[in-house]
Amino acid sequence: MAENGKNCDQRRVAMNKEQHNGSFTDPSSINEKKKRDREERQNIVLWRQPLITLQYFSLESLVILKEWTSKLWHRQSIVVSFLLLLAVLITTYYVEGAHQQYVQRIEKQFLLYAYWIGLGILSSVGLGTGLHTFLLYLGPHIASVTLAAYECNSVNFPEPPYPDQIICPNEEGTEGAVSLWSIISKVRIEACMWGIGTAIGELPPYFMARAARLSGAEPDDEEYQEFEEMLEHAEAAQDFASRAKLAVQNLVQKVGFFGILACASIPNPLFDLAGITCGHFLVPFWTFFGATLIGKAIIKMHIQKIFVVITFSKHIVEQMVTFIGAVPGIGPSLQKPFQEYLEAQRLRLHHLNEMGTPQGENWLSWMFEKLVVVMVCYFILSIINSMAQSYAKRIQQRLNSEEKTK
Repeated sequence: MAENGKNCDQRRVAMNKEQHNGSFTDPSSINEKKKRDREERQNIVLWRQPLITLQYFSLESLVILKEWTSKLWHRQSIVVSFLLLLAVLITTYYVEGAHQQYVQRIEKQFLLYAYWIGLGILSSVGLGTGLHTFLLYLGPHIASVTLAAYECNSVNFPEPPYPDQIICPNEEGTEGAVSLWSIISKVRIEACMWGIGTAIGELPPYFMARAARLSGAEPDDEEYQEFEEMLEHAEAAQDFASRAKLAVQNLVQKVGFFGILACASIPNPLFDLAGITCGHFLVPFWTFFGATLIGKAIIKMHIQKIFVVITFSKHIVEQMVTFIGAVPGIGPSLQKPFQEYLEAQRLRLHHLNEMGTPQGENWLSWMFEKLVVVMVCYFILSIINSMAQSYAKRIQQRLNSEEKTK
């Protein structure tokens, strides 16, 4: 696999010498032009060029819509089969009968799985920038279940309203009945579905690099171009970031399945590089996806779950609140909102809110809600910027091809 990659890199270096009007273009001038084009595209963002960015975003959306329409038109049998299946499912869903209890149960599970898988995909798919859905959704959900389990002395929360809302069961649990394993088991489905979503979100870099390698075409992705530049200048890499990227690439290339598993099993911001490396060196799909799925949906998720559950266990939370109150000067004022928040959660778990307890909005909840809104808005803005830059790249490629044909 390493020899094939080396031969491919040598062919790419040779292909950089393009013949233009009977003479060969200097590779350095080609790289300089690519660098200028990249810097020009990076300036197309909403806060610098809002009108151009929105225009390019709209045009890129139309191009993508046209491409998908064309693909679907050429796969009419699949589309017709899907529509027939959808019609059967809709009919089954709305027709009354004894089967409705099973339909409702399947619908509930499907929506639960789809919700967490979708959040996992958003976290890693890389549309502009990943939405950190673990910090915004899964982590708080695990923390809420942990706090509720220690307060209720049980994880048998009534369904419904769980998982939309957590309240204590009517029967009192015994002190110490809740264990670390019981809390982990309670959130296992949500966490594993989220992990499966993150594994699915890692597929685009793999397929992009694999397609570029098999076709021999110029890669249409900046991360892939950086990867090839890194391979060309591997021996000259000095900074920490370059050495870390090379370490990931060498681990995946030389160790294979277990190297991919190791990279996927820990929080690793460089895992996109592992997908690109696997695609570039034509690692079989199931080797890459199997190792990624096991690493992210099983190993990594259990590590993250254990960390969150331990961090939000009852005695740790009490110690943290006490520590905040011990901060000289501002400690008591910082401690008060945390105590109010925990007390409000305790009352809600025990159904005491309706008994006349005054409910004011806690500033911690207010800040977290606004943080979620800001991060989701930034994610949407990053998608708009990314799509606008993609359309700008189409224009640059068209102009470059016209120059070559003159």
